[in-house]
Amino acid sequence: MARTLEAWSRRLKPVPLPQRRPVARGARLWLVSDPVRLPDPCAAAARLPRGSGVLARGATPAVLARLAALARRRGLLLLVGGDARAALRWRCGLHLPDRAVGTQVLAWLAARRGGAPWAVLSLAVHGRAAVARARRLRADLGFVSPAFATASHPGAPALGPLRWSALARRLGRPAVALGGVTAATAGRLTWRGAGRAAGLAAIGGLAARRA
Repeated sequence: MARTLEAWSRRLKPVPLPQRRPVARGARLWLVSDPVRLPDPCAAAARLPRGSGVLARGATPAVLARLAALARRRGLLLLVGGDARAALRWRCGLHLPDRAVGTQVLAWLAARRGGAPWAVLSLAVHGRAAVARARRLRADLGFVSPAFATASHPGAPALGPLRWSALARRLGRPAVALGGVTAATAGRLTWRGAGRAAGLAAIGGLAARRA
């Protein structure tokens, strides 16, 4: 399944950005960690193609240390979910969830305003309020979710292809599809024009070992 999802990602044409940051090159495939489903994504990250991205959510300091080293060695774009202190320490990108984050985010944002090439900013986008927040913070990209029904949030209503595309269009910057994205569902996303997917993100779809 991971190999097929990777093949889908190669069909994407990420939107280039004016910022001189790695995301301007367009990470099309994203591995997402999860404290329950994938607490240590290092093995799966090592199998990603060069130029892919990793969103580390709830990772322990030890796991983050290994991920940061792996990302540098393999040419991966690393985003730390909600932990600006860790993002500063490892000089990597920051992903802001819906919940509030600590005051260290101000120091990270200062580094970003200073032109730090590693200071890539992404936001969780679940609705219009998040779109407005992403625009206000001038985020580099948004993880629009849940695109489809997902095991991470069983029973939660999914956006579906049409509402996902509408949010992506409002976002006005590269939108990565997250939530229930598999080889079977990726083809239902919009692939051309406004509101198209610029990247695919998955947990289970990329965590499985390849044959």
